[in-house]
Amino acid sequence: MGILTYIIPFLFVLGVLIFIHEFGHFAVAKLFGVRVETFSLGFGPRLFGFKYGDTDYRISGIPLGGYVKMKGENLDEKLDYTGDEFLAKPKWQRFLILFAGPWMNIVLAVAIPMFLAMYFYQEARHYSEPAIVGSVAQGSAAAKAGIQPGDKVIKLDSLENPTWRQLELKITNNADIELKVTLERNGQQIQTAITPKSSLIERQKIGNSGLWPQLKEESVLVERVIDGSPAKQAGLQEGDKIVKLNEETVKNYYWLQDSLQNFEGKETLLSVERGGQTVELKMLPRRENDGKVRVGFAPSQEFITPPPMVSGQKTIAEAFKMSLAKNYEVMVLTKEALTQIFTGQRKAGDALAGPIQIAAISGKMYETGGMESLFNLMALLSLNLGIFNLFPIPVLDGGHIFILIIEGLLGLGGLKLSLGIKEKMMQAGFVMLLLLMGFVIINDVSKFFTKGSSAKPAASKPAVAPAPPPAPEAKPATAPPAVAPVPEATNPPAK
Repeated sequence: MGILTYIIPFLFVLGVLIFIHEFGHFAVAKLFGVRVETFSLGFGPRLFGFKYGDTDYRISGIPLGGYVKMKGENLDEKLDYTGDEFLAKPKWQRFLILFAGPWMNIVLAVAIPMFLAMYFYQEARHYSEPAIVGSVAQGSAAAKAGIQPGDKVIKLDSLENPTWRQLELKITNNADIELKVTLERNGQQIQTAITPKSSLIERQKIGNSGLWPQLKEESVLVERVIDGSPAKQAGLQEGDKIVKLNEETVKNYYWLQDSLQNFEGKETLLSVERGGQTVELKMLPRRENDGKVRVGFAPSQEFITPPPMVSGQKTIAEAFKMSLAKNYEVMVLTKEALTQIFTGQRKAGDALAGPIQIAAISGKMYETGGMESLFNLMALLSLNLGIFNLFPIPVLDGGHIFILIIEGLLGLGGLKLSLGIKEKMMQAGFVMLLLLMGFVIINDVSKFFTKGSSAKPAASKPAVAPAPPPAPEAKPATAPPAVAPVPEATNPPAK
């Protein structure tokens, strides 16, 4: 995949998010008669644009954010109270102008899944079904926990009677963290615990359980054997049908693929049917340059049955409800991930991703899922962009709103917040964002040179995007931390 395949989707996603955010500020400022001097996509030097009325609409050189520069918004600006200055407006109007940017991102986060559900709804059928185990990958966390096919997960940590979608989201967000599990087996309840194994997808740490829903059971047909691979050295041939792994019947390709991840460098026995006879082949799965554990063959796609899907068009009410539910899931996952970081259960570097990683995720999602996947990514990023911008961090929209609230409360007692204190608060916020951005970029580069490992294709994982540098002449209003999913594989890779 060429570098433009990463850059173009990334710039498209970021550009839409920036435009929507800044348009919120712009529209409400205009509504209240505030003069908008600059509407910029990007920071830094002006590349090109045009001027219409009082506003310079421009594209700037650093495409990691954007800003709206309003007359009279800087603390050190001298106000002439002509009626078109931001700081001369009533506090409630300034609040609405500041809130409008994040609000537009939240609206977009709801609108995208709603639109997709109304016209392009498609989802794996098992996602909305109870988590009844169909198979358990060999050597997996679920196998070590004693979970068996036919078990029904009736409680996973705080989740009661989870669906498969809820279970997978919980598992992927809790790598290496023990989760209490209650199972229903033959009418009895069984207590156990599962610690999802840690693996990397697009260099993001996720948890993998080895649990699979009930899928069609079928052997795996070998279409091609990779030269120099463990499979080639062991004598695997094109046309072989893999029927057993370590003397256990192969459930399907997905189960085999997931199981092999747990046998890196360990002698593994594949039983294959060849010419009416059963042949036993011993090999050592190894981790390849892409970070995935493989034995070195490509399966025949013709004999891989994908999970059953449900599709159709939802009504407006159904689509809206579904969109709210998905956005709520994202918020819960984000809160859970941040809690794990602050409690020391997860390293910040394992959860954070900067522009390089988000660009890689954007490109991968477009490659595997087309525009629909890219729009889903945009919705996730937009929600978290909106929420993060409301954090009470000076320089962000939420920081400005926080100062407004403090000023209002002090005003009730006849007190004022001095200009000096405001400036110190803004400087502190600026430093915090610079430190955050420096951390995520360094973390991004280090991840780029780290090999990852594979995980099953039906999972998603949040990743946090970086804060952009603030505009020198205006408050920043774009891309601080956001949560994004790791792209899901649409076609099984070669093993």
